[in-house]
Formats: sequence, structure tokens, C-alpha cells
Amino acid sequence: MTTPSTTSALSVLQGMYAAEADYLAAGGPGTADFTPLAPFFSPDVVLHQAETLPYGGTWRGHEGLERFFLAMSRTWETLEMLEQHFLATTSPLVVLTQVHARARTTGRELDFPILQTVTVENGRISEIRPFYWDTAAIATACGSQ
Repeated sequence: MTTPSTTSALSVLQGMYAAEADYLAAGGPGTADFTPLAPFFSPDVVLHQAETLPYGGTWRGHEGLERFFLAMSRTWETLEMLEQHFLATTSPLVVLTQVHARARTTGRELDFPILQTVTVENGRISEIRPFYWDTAAIATACGSQ
């Protein structure tokens, strides 16, 4: 099990990404145990997703994140993080990620960037705010519009 070893914001985020990869490799939402991811998130973590996305809304706490991962799994058949650039490495971190995904319901493939701000407090992620360039294109690819 991977756990946060320091309170460095960047090391917390990188540790979470490694734990997330293990979680997904173990079957992800509905199959794998969320427990290895939990230490990286504050118990009252807040994830804000654009309302127009199929998994849009505000997700709170560890249970909220588990429901979010399940919603993402229902939306995307594949979701690959191709490139990540850390634009700010202290809290709030800023990460630019290039994504390649295939929608589960339509089979459409899409490449898109996500810019995220990630706040780390007391050695845990407390808030995540992803920004998408074109939420309408994502919703359309997923059959939501």
C-alpha cells in the first residue's frame, strides 16, 4: 500500500497518482478497494466538476470520491493520461494533463486537455478543481447532448 510519506504537496499528488494507477489496475470502481487512495485525501476533500459533464457536480469526502470514480468508470471505457506537466509544484498545484479517452456508451474517442488546481493541506489533498477546454465536446462524445 502506498501512503503519503512527506507533506510536500508535489509528493502527495505524485503518491496519489501512483495509488490511483494501482487502484485502476486492480479493477477500479466497483471492484477494487478505495482504501489505498484514502490516505492521500482529506476526509472532507471537495472535487468540483463542471456541471455539464456526465460526471459533473461537487463530490465531497471519501465516499463522494468513490462515487465520482464510479461515475467516471460508467462514462469512459478507457481514460489515458498521456502527458502531465506540473506548472506549479506548491499548493495549490497546477497540472496540465493531455487525455485520450473512449466513451463507454458511444465508443467515440476524444483527445482533450485538463488543467487542474489541487490544494494540499496538512499532507492531504483537500480540493481539486479541473478545468476543461470544451465540456460540450466531452458531453457530445459521451452521448449526453
